[in-house]
Amino acid sequence: MPNTRLRVQQHRNRLREAGLRPIQIWVPDTRDPQLAKICQHQSLLVRAADAADKRLHQLQHAALDDIEGWTE
Repeated sequence: MPNTRLRVQQHRNRLREAGLRPIQIWVPDTRDPQLAKICQHQSLLVRAADAADKRLHQLQHAALDDIEGWTE
């Protein structure tokens, strides 16, 4: 049985042969106890900005008017 490094390399080679390529992405650490507070803070900022943007409201209502049968 091949060792782990060889099996991983073979697996990666098969994926590359299938036309895939590896990428690395960084995402927020959901285990961080501060993440919920950060998300809530950002959500409140977005809500306040949206509430203050009258043009956004006009655009949203105009878009709803374009949807046949839509009711609020």
